[in-house]
Amino acid sequence: MTFDYDLFVIGAGPGGLAAAKKAASYGVRVAVAEQESVGGTCVNRGCVPKKLIVYAADFALQNQIAHSYGWSDCQTYFDWTLFIKSVHQHIHKINQSYFQQLEKAGIELISQHVTFIDTHTINIDGRKVTADKILIAVGGQPLKPKIPGIEYAITSREMFQLPYLPKRLAIIGGGYIGVEFSSMMHAFGCEVTVIEKDQMILSGFDDDICSAVQQGLIKRKIKLFTNSTVSEIKFSEEGFLLTITGESQEIITADSILVATGYVPNTKNLGLENAHVELGEDGAIKVDEYSRTNQENIFAVGDCTSRMQLTPVAKAEAIAFADTIFGNKAQKLNYDYVPTAVFCRPEAASVGMTEVKAREKFGESVQCYRTQFQPLLYQLIEQDEPTTIKLVLNGDSGQVLGAHMVGEHAADIIQSLGVAIRKGITKEDLDETIGIHPTTGEELLSLI
Repeated sequence: MTFDYDLFVIGAGPGGLAAAKKAASYGVRVAVAEQESVGGTCVNRGCVPKKLIVYAADFALQNQIAHSYGWSDCQTYFDWTLFIKSVHQHIHKINQSYFQQLEKAGIELISQHVTFIDTHTINIDGRKVTADKILIAVGGQPLKPKIPGIEYAITSREMFQLPYLPKRLAIIGGGYIGVEFSSMMHAFGCEVTVIEKDQMILSGFDDDICSAVQQGLIKRKIKLFTNSTVSEIKFSEEGFLLTITGESQEIITADSILVATGYVPNTKNLGLENAHVELGEDGAIKVDEYSRTNQENIFAVGDCTSRMQLTPVAKAEAIAFADTIFGNKAQKLNYDYVPTAVFCRPEAASVGMTEVKAREKFGESVQCYRTQFQPLLYQLIEQDEPTTIKLVLNGDSGQVLGAHMVGEHAADIIQSLGVAIRKGITKEDLDETIGIHPTTGEELLSLI
Protein backbone atom coordinates (compact mmCIF):
# COMPACT_ATOMS: atom_id res chain seq x y z
CA MET A 1 0.00 0.00 0.00
CA THR A 2 1.22 3.51 -0.84
CA PHE A 3 0.86 6.05 1.97
CA ASP A 4 0.72 9.84 1.81
CA TYR A 5 3.40 10.04 4.52
CA ASP A 6 5.96 7.73 6.05
CA LEU A 7 5.38 9.40 9.42
CA PHE A 8 2.49 11.52 10.66
CA VAL A 9 3.09 13.25 13.99
CA ILE A 10 0.17 14.51 16.07
CA GLY A 11 1.44 17.32 18.28
CA ALA A 12 4.25 19.84 17.71
CA GLY A 13 5.59 20.07 21.24
CA PRO A 14 9.14 19.11 22.25
CA GLY A 15 8.55 15.40 21.56
CA GLY A 16 6.71 15.80 18.30
CA LEU A 17 9.19 18.31 16.87
CA ALA A 18 12.21 16.23 17.87
CA ALA A 19 10.75 13.08 16.31
CA ALA A 20 9.75 14.86 13.11
CA LYS A 21 13.16 16.46 12.56
CA LYS A 22 15.05 13.29 13.41
CA ALA A 23 12.85 11.18 11.12
CA ALA A 24 13.21 13.70 8.30
CA SER A 25 16.99 13.45 8.63
CA TYR A 26 16.62 9.82 7.55
CA GLY A 27 14.91 10.94 4.35
CA VAL A 28 11.34 9.97 5.19
CA ARG A 29 8.23 11.98 4.31
CA VAL A 30 6.93 13.66 7.49
CA ALA A 31 3.90 15.76 8.41
CA VAL A 32 3.15 17.35 11.78
CA ALA A 33 -0.30 18.43 12.96
CA GLU A 34 -0.66 21.06 15.70
CA GLN A 35 -3.89 22.89 16.49
CA GLU A 36 -2.24 25.42 18.82
CA SER A 37 1.14 27.18 18.86
CA VAL A 38 4.18 25.23 17.71
CA GLY A 39 6.45 24.34 20.62
CA GLY A 40 3.81 22.93 22.93
CA THR A 41 3.35 23.65 26.62
CA CYS A 42 7.06 24.04 27.40
CA VAL A 43 7.72 26.91 25.01
CA ASN A 44 4.37 28.68 25.07
CA ARG A 45 3.06 28.32 28.62
CA GLY A 46 5.59 26.33 30.62
CA CYS A 47 9.36 26.00 30.95
CA VAL A 48 10.46 29.00 28.88
CA PRO A 49 8.10 31.76 30.10
CA LYS A 50 8.33 30.34 33.63
CA LYS A 51 12.14 30.60 33.66
CA LEU A 52 11.93 34.17 32.34
CA ILE A 53 9.63 35.00 35.27
CA VAL A 54 12.19 33.41 37.61
CA TYR A 55 14.85 35.76 36.21
CA ALA A 56 12.54 38.76 36.66
CA ALA A 57 11.82 37.75 40.25
CA ASP A 58 15.54 37.34 40.96
CA PHE A 59 16.08 41.04 40.33
CA ALA A 60 13.73 41.73 43.23
CA LEU A 61 15.64 39.32 45.46
CA GLN A 62 18.99 40.86 44.46
CA ASN A 63 17.66 44.32 45.29
CA GLN A 64 16.95 43.12 48.82
CA ILE A 65 20.60 42.32 49.49
CA ALA A 66 22.25 45.01 47.34
CA HIS A 67 22.59 47.46 50.26
CA SER A 68 24.88 45.01 52.09
CA TYR A 69 27.13 45.07 49.02
CA GLY A 70 27.48 48.85 48.99
CA TRP A 71 24.63 49.80 46.68
CA SER A 72 22.49 52.75 47.74
CA ASP A 73 18.80 52.20 48.31
CA CYS A 74 16.62 53.45 45.47
CA GLN A 75 12.99 53.27 44.48
CA THR A 76 12.16 50.60 41.90
CA TYR A 77 8.95 49.63 40.15
CA PHE A 78 8.12 46.39 38.40
CA ASP A 79 5.90 46.69 35.31
CA TRP A 80 4.21 43.29 34.89
CA THR A 81 2.49 44.34 31.65
CA LEU A 82 5.75 45.44 30.02
CA PHE A 83 7.53 42.30 31.19
CA ILE A 84 4.86 39.89 29.92
CA LYS A 85 4.84 41.69 26.57
CA SER A 86 8.58 41.00 26.27
CA VAL A 87 8.03 37.35 27.21
CA HIS A 88 5.43 36.88 24.48
CA GLN A 89 7.68 38.57 21.93
CA HIS A 90 10.45 36.11 22.79
CA ILE A 91 8.05 33.16 22.50
CA HIS A 92 6.95 34.43 19.09
CA LYS A 93 10.60 34.41 17.94
CA ILE A 94 10.93 30.80 19.07
CA ASN A 95 7.73 29.87 17.21
CA GLN A 96 9.08 31.49 14.04
CA SER A 97 12.34 29.60 14.43
CA TYR A 98 10.43 26.32 14.61
CA PHE A 99 8.51 27.18 11.43
CA GLN A 100 11.81 27.80 9.64
CA GLN A 101 13.32 24.56 10.95
CA LEU A 102 10.34 22.52 9.76
CA GLU A 103 10.35 24.20 6.36
CA LYS A 104 14.10 23.64 5.93
CA ALA A 105 13.70 19.96 6.85
CA GLY A 106 10.89 19.53 4.32
CA ILE A 107 8.33 18.74 7.00
CA GLU A 108 4.73 19.73 6.29
CA LEU A 109 3.01 21.57 9.15
CA ILE A 110 -0.77 21.16 9.41
CA SER A 111 -2.28 23.78 11.74
CA GLN A 112 -5.52 21.94 12.48
CA HIS A 113 -7.04 19.47 14.89
CA VAL A 114 -6.88 15.92 13.56
CA THR A 115 -8.53 12.63 14.52
CA PHE A 116 -8.02 8.97 13.77
CA ILE A 117 -10.24 7.22 11.25
CA ASP A 118 -8.36 3.93 11.55
CA THR A 119 -4.82 2.77 12.33
CA HIS A 120 -3.36 4.30 9.17
CA THR A 121 -5.83 7.07 8.31
CA ILE A 122 -6.15 10.59 9.72
CA ASN A 123 -9.08 12.99 9.30
CA ILE A 124 -8.06 16.62 8.69
CA ASP A 125 -11.23 18.70 8.56
CA GLY A 126 -12.94 16.15 6.32
CA ARG A 127 -9.85 15.35 4.27
CA LYS A 128 -8.34 11.89 4.65
CA VAL A 129 -4.59 11.31 4.67
CA THR A 130 -2.73 8.07 5.29
CA ALA A 131 0.56 7.31 6.99
CA ASP A 132 2.70 4.23 7.41
CA LYS A 133 3.68 5.20 10.98
CA ILE A 134 1.85 7.57 13.33
CA LEU A 135 3.35 9.18 16.43
CA ILE A 136 1.11 10.68 19.12
CA ALA A 137 2.84 13.48 21.03
CA VAL A 138 -0.07 15.58 22.28
CA GLY A 139 1.26 16.20 25.79
CA GLY A 140 -0.92 16.83 28.81
CA GLN A 141 -3.25 19.44 30.17
CA PRO A 142 -3.70 20.89 33.69
CA LEU A 143 -5.91 18.89 36.01
CA LYS A 144 -8.66 20.72 37.89
CA PRO A 145 -9.98 18.84 40.93
CA LYS A 146 -13.71 18.57 41.46
CA ILE A 147 -14.25 21.31 44.02
CA PRO A 148 -17.37 23.50 44.25
CA GLY A 149 -16.37 26.85 42.77
CA ILE A 150 -13.29 25.54 40.94
CA GLU A 151 -14.43 27.50 37.88
CA TYR A 152 -13.07 30.62 39.58
CA ALA A 153 -9.54 29.20 39.54
CA ILE A 154 -6.97 29.42 36.77
CA THR A 155 -4.20 27.04 35.76
CA SER A 156 -0.55 27.63 34.84
CA ARG A 157 -1.77 28.13 31.28
CA GLU A 158 -3.55 31.37 32.26
CA MET A 159 -0.84 32.64 34.63
CA PHE A 160 1.06 34.03 31.67
CA GLN A 161 -2.04 35.93 30.53
CA LEU A 162 -2.74 37.79 33.81
CA PRO A 163 -3.44 41.47 33.03
CA TYR A 164 -2.01 42.52 36.41
CA LEU A 165 -0.38 41.02 39.48
CA PRO A 166 -2.83 39.88 42.16
CA LYS A 167 -2.28 41.25 45.64
CA ARG A 168 -3.28 37.90 47.20
CA LEU A 169 -2.61 34.62 45.42
CA ALA A 170 -3.77 31.20 46.63
CA ILE A 171 -2.13 28.13 45.11
CA ILE A 172 -3.75 24.71 45.35
CA GLY A 173 -0.97 22.12 45.09
CA GLY A 174 2.63 22.02 46.26
CA GLY A 175 4.33 20.27 43.34
CA TYR A 176 6.74 21.74 40.78
CA ILE A 177 4.36 24.36 39.41
CA GLY A 178 2.81 25.44 42.70
CA VAL A 179 6.15 25.81 44.48
CA GLU A 180 7.80 27.66 41.59
CA PHE A 181 4.97 30.17 41.20
CA SER A 182 4.77 30.66 44.98
CA SER A 183 8.34 31.98 45.20
CA MET A 184 8.17 33.96 41.95
CA MET A 185 4.95 35.77 42.74
CA HIS A 186 6.05 36.42 46.32
CA ALA A 187 9.19 38.14 45.01
CA PHE A 188 6.92 40.47 43.02
CA GLY A 189 5.13 41.48 46.23
CA CYS A 190 2.14 39.14 46.21
CA GLU A 191 0.83 37.62 49.44
CA VAL A 192 1.03 33.90 48.65
CA THR A 193 -0.69 30.95 50.30
CA VAL A 194 -0.03 27.33 49.27
CA ILE A 195 -2.41 24.48 50.15
CA GLU A 196 -0.87 20.99 49.88
CA LYS A 197 -2.67 17.71 50.62
CA ASP A 198 0.49 15.90 51.82
CA GLN A 199 2.66 16.51 54.85
CA MET A 200 5.45 17.90 52.68
CA ILE A 201 5.59 19.80 49.39
CA LEU A 202 7.40 18.38 46.31
CA SER A 203 6.23 14.79 46.63
CA GLY A 204 8.71 12.40 45.02
CA PHE A 205 11.84 14.35 45.91
CA ASP A 206 14.22 13.29 48.67
CA ASP A 207 12.78 14.12 52.10
CA ASP A 208 15.72 16.35 53.06
CA ILE A 209 15.20 18.36 49.86
CA CYS A 210 11.48 18.74 50.47
CA SER A 211 12.15 19.92 54.03
CA ALA A 212 14.84 22.42 52.97
CA VAL A 213 12.65 23.99 50.26
CA GLN A 214 9.65 24.09 52.57
CA GLN A 215 11.63 25.88 55.26
CA GLY A 216 12.99 28.27 52.66
CA LEU A 217 9.48 29.23 51.55
CA ILE A 218 8.32 29.69 55.12
CA LYS A 219 11.29 32.01 55.82
CA ARG A 220 10.11 34.11 52.90
CA LYS A 221 6.75 34.41 54.66
CA ILE A 222 4.90 32.27 52.13
CA LYS A 223 2.02 30.72 54.05
CA LEU A 224 1.79 26.93 53.79
CA PHE A 225 -1.14 24.70 54.72
CA THR A 226 0.00 21.06 54.58
CA ASN A 227 -2.12 17.94 55.14
CA SER A 228 -4.94 20.17 53.96
CA THR A 229 -7.29 20.54 51.01
CA VAL A 230 -9.67 23.13 49.63
CA SER A 231 -13.26 21.94 50.02
CA GLU A 232 -15.04 24.95 48.51
CA ILE A 233 -14.43 28.22 46.69
CA LYS A 234 -16.90 31.09 46.86
CA PHE A 235 -16.99 34.54 45.29
CA SER A 236 -17.51 37.58 47.50
CA GLU A 237 -17.01 41.34 47.26
CA GLU A 238 -13.75 40.93 49.20
CA GLY A 239 -12.40 38.34 46.78
CA PHE A 240 -12.48 34.57 46.45
CA LEU A 241 -13.08 32.69 49.70
CA LEU A 242 -11.33 29.31 50.00
CA THR A 243 -12.50 26.92 52.70
CA ILE A 244 -9.52 24.85 53.88
CA THR A 245 -10.10 21.54 55.62
CA GLY A 246 -7.85 18.81 57.00
CA GLU A 247 -5.04 19.58 59.42
CA SER A 248 -5.99 23.25 59.06
CA GLN A 249 -9.54 24.55 59.32
CA GLU A 250 -9.65 28.06 57.94
CA ILE A 251 -11.18 30.37 55.36
CA ILE A 252 -8.72 32.52 53.39
CA THR A 253 -9.31 35.29 50.85
CA ALA A 254 -7.52 35.59 47.51
CA ASP A 255 -7.68 37.79 44.43
CA SER A 256 -6.52 34.95 42.16
CA ILE A 257 -6.42 31.18 42.60
CA LEU A 258 -3.90 28.98 40.80
CA VAL A 259 -4.69 25.27 40.55
CA ALA A 260 -1.45 23.29 40.33
CA THR A 261 -2.54 19.74 41.12
CA GLY A 262 -0.83 18.05 38.18
CA TYR A 263 -1.37 17.24 34.52
CA VAL A 264 -3.45 14.60 32.78
CA PRO A 265 -2.75 13.12 29.31
CA ASN A 266 -4.37 15.17 26.54
CA THR A 267 -5.84 12.12 24.80
CA LYS A 268 -9.51 13.03 24.49
CA ASN A 269 -11.11 13.91 21.15
CA LEU A 270 -8.41 12.20 19.09
CA GLY A 271 -10.59 9.32 17.94
CA LEU A 272 -8.18 6.83 19.50
CA GLU A 273 -11.04 4.36 19.79
CA ASN A 274 -11.22 4.25 15.99
CA ALA A 275 -7.62 3.03 15.89
CA HIS A 276 -8.21 0.76 18.91
CA VAL A 277 -5.29 2.33 20.80
CA GLU A 278 -5.26 1.09 24.38
CA LEU A 279 -5.37 3.62 27.24
CA GLY A 280 -4.75 3.35 30.97
CA GLU A 281 -7.28 4.37 33.62
CA ASP A 282 -5.93 7.93 33.68
CA GLY A 283 -6.23 8.29 29.91
CA ALA A 284 -2.50 7.75 29.33
CA ILE A 285 -1.55 5.85 26.19
CA LYS A 286 -0.02 2.47 27.01
CA VAL A 287 3.35 1.94 25.36
CA ASP A 288 6.21 -0.54 25.52
CA GLU A 289 9.90 0.27 26.07
CA TYR A 290 10.19 1.39 22.44
CA SER A 291 7.16 3.76 22.70
CA ARG A 292 4.98 1.41 20.63
CA THR A 293 1.27 1.16 21.44
CA ASN A 294 -0.78 -2.02 21.10
CA GLN A 295 -1.02 -1.11 17.39
CA GLU A 296 2.27 -1.98 15.68
CA ASN A 297 2.39 1.18 13.55
CA ILE A 298 1.24 3.69 16.20
CA PHE A 299 3.61 5.14 18.80
CA ALA A 300 3.41 7.70 21.61
CA VAL A 301 5.95 9.80 23.51
CA GLY A 302 5.92 12.48 26.19
CA ASP A 303 3.25 13.49 28.67
CA CYS A 304 0.42 11.64 26.90
CA THR A 305 2.00 8.42 28.20
CA SER A 306 2.39 7.40 31.84
CA ARG A 307 6.14 8.00 31.95
CA MET A 308 8.11 11.00 33.24
CA GLN A 309 6.47 14.36 32.53
CA LEU A 310 9.61 16.29 31.62
CA THR A 311 10.49 18.10 28.39
CA PRO A 312 13.98 16.56 27.98
CA VAL A 313 12.47 13.10 28.52
CA ALA A 314 9.89 13.67 25.78
CA LYS A 315 12.66 14.77 23.41
CA ALA A 316 14.81 11.75 24.27
CA GLU A 317 11.88 9.36 23.79
CA ALA A 318 11.14 10.96 20.43
CA ILE A 319 14.70 10.69 19.16
CA ALA A 320 14.94 7.10 20.38
CA PHE A 321 11.70 6.34 18.50
CA ALA A 322 12.99 7.86 15.24
CA ASP A 323 16.36 6.14 15.52
CA THR A 324 14.69 2.80 16.21
CA ILE A 325 12.05 2.93 13.47
CA PHE A 326 13.77 4.89 10.70
CA GLY A 327 17.47 4.63 11.55
CA ASN A 328 17.54 0.89 12.29
CA LYS A 329 19.26 1.66 15.61
CA ALA A 330 17.10 0.14 18.33
CA GLN A 331 17.11 2.43 21.37
CA LYS A 332 15.25 2.55 24.64
CA LEU A 333 15.54 5.04 27.46
CA ASN A 334 17.03 4.52 30.90
CA TYR A 335 14.91 6.54 33.32
CA ASP A 336 17.08 5.85 36.38
CA TYR A 337 19.28 8.93 36.18
CA VAL A 338 17.09 11.70 34.80
CA PRO A 339 18.03 15.01 36.45
CA THR A 340 15.28 17.39 37.43
CA ALA A 341 15.01 20.80 39.05
CA VAL A 342 12.49 23.07 40.73
CA PHE A 343 13.21 26.68 39.82
CA CYS A 344 11.88 28.15 43.03
CA ARG A 345 13.90 30.17 45.50
CA PRO A 346 15.62 28.39 47.12
CA GLU A 347 16.33 26.33 43.99
CA ALA A 348 16.25 22.53 44.21
CA ALA A 349 17.61 19.80 41.96
CA SER A 350 18.06 16.02 42.06
CA VAL A 351 19.44 13.14 40.04
CA GLY A 352 19.27 9.43 40.79
CA MET A 353 17.75 7.69 43.81
CA THR A 354 16.28 9.32 46.88
CA GLU A 355 17.34 7.87 50.23
CA VAL A 356 13.99 6.09 50.58
CA LYS A 357 14.23 4.47 47.13
CA ALA A 358 17.84 3.47 47.71
CA ARG A 359 17.02 1.76 51.01
CA GLU A 360 14.15 -0.09 49.37
CA LYS A 361 16.63 -1.57 46.87
CA PHE A 362 19.90 -1.84 48.83
CA GLY A 363 18.73 -1.98 52.46
CA GLU A 364 21.18 -1.27 55.25
CA SER A 365 24.15 -0.90 52.91
CA VAL A 366 22.96 2.61 51.95
CA GLN A 367 25.02 5.49 53.30
CA CYS A 368 24.14 9.18 53.15
CA TYR A 369 26.41 12.21 53.32
CA ARG A 370 24.83 15.57 54.10
CA THR A 371 26.00 19.11 54.62
CA GLN A 372 24.28 22.43 55.20
CA PHE A 373 26.19 25.69 55.00
CA GLN A 374 25.80 29.40 54.41
CA PRO A 375 27.08 30.25 50.89
CA LEU A 376 29.46 33.16 50.43
CA LEU A 377 26.81 35.33 48.75
CA TYR A 378 24.88 35.58 52.02
CA GLN A 379 27.86 36.02 54.36
CA LEU A 380 27.60 39.82 54.26
CA ILE A 381 23.93 39.98 55.15
CA GLU A 382 21.83 38.91 58.10
CA GLN A 383 19.53 36.75 55.99
CA ASP A 384 19.87 33.02 56.75
CA GLU A 385 19.87 31.19 53.40
CA PRO A 386 21.55 27.80 53.89
CA THR A 387 22.49 25.49 51.04
CA THR A 388 21.79 21.78 51.49
CA ILE A 389 23.72 19.03 49.69
CA LYS A 390 23.12 15.30 50.04
CA LEU A 391 24.70 12.24 48.46
CA VAL A 392 23.13 8.77 48.62
CA LEU A 393 25.65 5.91 48.29
CA ASN A 394 25.77 2.16 48.00
CA GLY A 395 28.04 1.58 50.98
CA ASP A 396 29.30 -1.76 49.68
CA SER A 397 30.63 -0.37 46.39
CA GLY A 398 30.91 3.32 47.20
CA GLN A 399 28.87 4.13 44.06
CA VAL A 400 26.88 7.34 44.17
CA LEU A 401 23.21 6.42 43.71
CA GLY A 402 21.75 9.90 43.99
CA ALA A 403 22.66 13.56 44.46
CA HIS A 404 20.29 16.18 45.84
CA MET A 405 20.73 19.89 46.42
CA VAL A 406 18.90 23.01 47.56
CA GLY A 407 20.59 26.36 47.02
CA GLU A 408 22.04 28.72 44.42
CA HIS A 409 23.01 27.09 41.10
CA ALA A 410 21.54 23.74 42.21
CA ALA A 411 20.18 22.91 38.76
CA ASP A 412 23.46 23.58 36.93
CA ILE A 413 25.55 21.69 39.49
CA ILE A 414 23.27 18.63 39.51
CA GLN A 415 23.04 18.70 35.70
CA SER A 416 26.83 18.40 35.43
CA LEU A 417 27.03 15.76 38.14
CA GLY A 418 24.32 13.70 36.42
CA VAL A 419 26.73 12.49 33.72
CA ALA A 420 29.20 11.21 36.31
CA ILE A 421 26.53 9.45 38.37
CA ARG A 422 25.11 7.74 35.29
CA LYS A 423 28.63 6.47 34.56
CA GLY A 424 28.98 4.98 38.05
CA ILE A 425 31.10 7.54 39.89
CA THR A 426 32.07 6.68 43.49
CA LYS A 427 32.47 8.78 46.62
CA GLU A 428 36.21 8.15 46.38
CA ASP A 429 36.22 9.66 42.87
CA LEU A 430 34.63 12.82 44.25
CA ASP A 431 37.02 12.97 47.21
CA GLU A 432 40.01 12.81 44.86
CA THR A 433 38.71 15.59 42.59
CA ILE A 434 40.08 19.11 43.12
CA GLY A 435 37.41 21.79 43.38
CA ILE A 436 37.21 25.45 42.37
CA HIS A 437 37.36 27.82 45.35
CA PRO A 438 35.25 29.58 46.45
CA THR A 439 32.21 27.90 44.89
CA THR A 440 29.16 26.07 46.11
CA GLY A 441 29.96 23.05 43.95
CA GLU A 442 33.26 22.36 45.70
CA GLU A 443 31.33 21.29 48.80
CA LEU A 444 30.33 18.12 46.94
CA LEU A 445 34.00 17.11 46.91
CA SER A 446 34.53 17.32 50.66
CA LEU A 447 31.48 15.68 52.23
CA ILE A 448 32.27 13.76 55.41
